[in-house]
Amino acid sequence: MKLLAVETATHWESVAVLDGQKVVARADLDAEGAHAKWLVPTIDRVLASGGLTLADLNGLAVSIGPGSFTGLRVGLATMMGLRLVTGLPLAAVPTLEAMAWNLRSADRPLCPILKSRRGEVYWALYQWTSAGALRCLTPEQVGPLELLVRSITGPTLVFGEGWQTYRDDIRRLLGSRASDAGEAPPDSMAASAVSVGLAGLERLARGEVASRGLSPRYVQRAEAELSGSGRGALGGAPSHSNRERPASEPPKVGKGTRPRNRREAVIR
Repeated sequence: MKLLAVETATHWESVAVLDGQKVVARADLDAEGAHAKWLVPTIDRVLASGGLTLADLNGLAVSIGPGSFTGLRVGLATMMGLRLVTGLPLAAVPTLEAMAWNLRSADRPLCPILKSRRGEVYWALYQWTSAGALRCLTPEQVGPLELLVRSITGPTLVFGEGWQTYRDDIRRLLGSRASDAGEAPPDSMAASAVSVGLAGLERLARGEVASRGLSPRYVQRAEAELSGSGRGALGGAPSHSNRERPASEPPKVGKGTRPRNRREAVIR
């Protein structure tokens, strides 16, 4: 099954084409604030580098959050548009779940962490079973760092832009348990379209096709946390859900142009 996958939940834009478990082509670039400008040209370039067109694809996969409101809307609008013009099935993959696919050989719980509002993060806990299935230990959460460290109750691999930003603060809050937070390898830190694609293939194989009314996955803060001070571990502002919905217009996939002055890698 040839599948096009897109990840735009953070400033890091990632696009990949998979043929089953094999990566046919991919591109990763820092597109902070410019997903709308670069995503369609990047998709076009990745397809071309793999010698493919939309007509050669069998499915689509997209990261649905939590993450950047703008990035998520751009990714969803683009992929929903491609679904509209191609009729291909679309898999919607939660971003934190997709990140767990970065570390499929891990033998301990995984804690992907993404930045939310200032001083707050999104996180969840997953565990790969001996049978190769991904099990959710703690569902997606959002809140201050103090809540995050309560979820880490033993040796855990932590990773993601939230970990990279708040590494020292998390370790400080863990105190004598700081060694429980084991840092994952550097190449597993970023959200990846390859991981979105692998998770998407599994979802499509189970018949889990995204609905027509798909919208970004914005994680709500727990009621108990909302009734408190609502401020993060570093004195940040409270987190609120953004209810904007993605546009549904189909994009125009043409030749596009290569972004300039952007760190980018295209692998064929």
